[in-house]
Amino acid sequence: MVNDIDATLTALADPTRRRIMELLQEQPRRAGELVDSFDMSAPAISRHLRILRRSGLVQEHGVDGDARIRVYQLRPEPFIALQAWLDQVQAFWNDQLGAFEDHAERMTKGPLE
Repeated sequence: MVNDIDATLTALADPTRRRIMELLQEQPRRAGELVDSFDMSAPAISRHLRILRRSGLVQEHGVDGDARIRVYQLRPEPFIALQAWLDQVQAFWNDQLGAFEDHAERMTKGPLE
């Protein structure tokens, strides 16, 4: 699971890829639509899409009748794994904060008599 999260975080580290993800949250999009949304070349967007595909964040499929058109959409599985990992991290810090809060309350009450 850690390797999957590493791939997800690595893919999301780039602002262009995060913007692609935001566009795909709205709806699946053709590669050409994604290219039109950026001030960069089609090959550059294609490289970003390849990284997103390899990380499992997006999937592509063709359009019936025209093999040249590729449509991209988000895959939920990597986000579910990332959220589970974030929940574990948050639980750890909540426990740490709770322990610190308990300690601080004991310290403000003074020594037990």
